[in-house]
Amino acid sequence: MALNHAEPGSGWSNYTCCQGMFGGCCCIQPGNMGEKSCPQCCMCLEGCCCPGMAVSATQGMIQQQHNLGLDSDDVRLIRCNNCLQWLACIASCLNICIDFDGDDACVSIINLVADITFCCVSGCMTARVYHEINEREKEAPEQYRMER
Repeated sequence: MALNHAEPGSGWSNYTCCQGMFGGCCCIQPGNMGEKSCPQCCMCLEGCCCPGMAVSATQGMIQQQHNLGLDSDDVRLIRCNNCLQWLACIASCLNICIDFDGDDACVSIINLVADITFCCVSGCMTARVYHEINEREKEAPEQYRMER
């Protein structure tokens, strides 16, 4: 989560929920959710309530800033994760409607695989962003380096 506001010299002044990359939904509008008055609290809520969007937005921001792209392996991993998440969602919904022996165990296994995949993909994305920030900081002038 600490990577979310990593922009040279910005501190917390430019923090927006999910980097402002995702449009709002109903009353949830990035930029109008108290980020200016309490950015650290908003970032904690973002990381707890929507970690996938937070990690994706941070990676997307770094890619835009430095004109980077995803390689084909990244795309495959993200697509695999998305498919497993949908499968887990569909299996959970079907489990409510259809009853057969072993359905709970089957759905639990699907959810477990989807959760493990999500954690692995999120970890890879976060590591990539962290590495990219460290590489760019080496090239940045002293006044633009992040304080740690």
